[in-house]
Amino acid sequence: MAHKSGFVNIIGSPNVGKSTLMNQMMGEKFSIITSKAQTTRHRILGIVNDEDYQIVFSDTPGVLDPHYKLHENMMGFVNTALKDGDVILLVTDIYETGMAHAETLERLKKTSIPVLVLINKIDQGTQEVIEQKVEFWHKEMPNAEILPISALEGFNLEPIRKRILELIPESPPYYDKEELSDRPMRFFISEMIREKIFMHYKKEVPYATQVEVEEYLEDETIIRIRAIIYVERKTQKGIIIGHQGQKIKRVGIDARKDIQKFVDKKVHLELYVKVDKDWRGDDRKLERHGY
Repeated sequence: MAHKSGFVNIIGSPNVGKSTLMNQMMGEKFSIITSKAQTTRHRILGIVNDEDYQIVFSDTPGVLDPHYKLHENMMGFVNTALKDGDVILLVTDIYETGMAHAETLERLKKTSIPVLVLINKIDQGTQEVIEQKVEFWHKEMPNAEILPISALEGFNLEPIRKRILELIPESPPYYDKEELSDRPMRFFISEMIREKIFMHYKKEVPYATQVEVEEYLEDETIIRIRAIIYVERKTQKGIIIGHQGQKIKRVGIDARKDIQKFVDKKVHLELYVKVDKDWRGDDRKLERHGY
């Protein structure tokens, strides 16, 4: 059997379950998952390797109409993913009545790349609702294949894996077979910390934060990590730290637990908060933060 390799790009509106699907396909926690929209900001590659194939999954930010320079850069990742994949997984759910970004949907209708429309969260809907959504997407995307799934429950994902293997081309692997992602360890650690910020803070504050791992020192028995949480305003810094440092302490405890599971080693985590004024709207600052 000839070796197959391909890029599978996951696209969809915010909060429909793209990151949950990515993590299920990978069998690892690669993309942060929270109940808040727009938590994925980067394009994150996850690599699934087998003797006969390599599938490179790509999780992308939720499609949206940009309100910040940051949003424009996030949509740049989506636009690239619309062009460079061998297969596109368009994720929607039983609650969505269309797509959050009409222009992206129109581009998907015209693409020559095979598209699988995955109707997620069917565990939360009736058979009648699911059938209505299947019919709706057949009309919206007549050239696509429609598959109802539950990413959270892992339901109906095996047919997707099989179909992807049928669609990707014969090719040698694009990455070393030992690689699981194109991102360094520091990136995943910063994402785990950012996930806890989204879980512990409300309203605009989580969206105004950016996390960077400043120091990562690995000894035989422990990994020492120092990370900076950047915010846009001084008032946000106070909110992140909380009364007598209790809020940031909670973030640190929860993040450390996840990081220890990920690296399979004891972790000492230090968190600091700094103000980087209006970083979401400044091209130079966005570039410095990796956007």
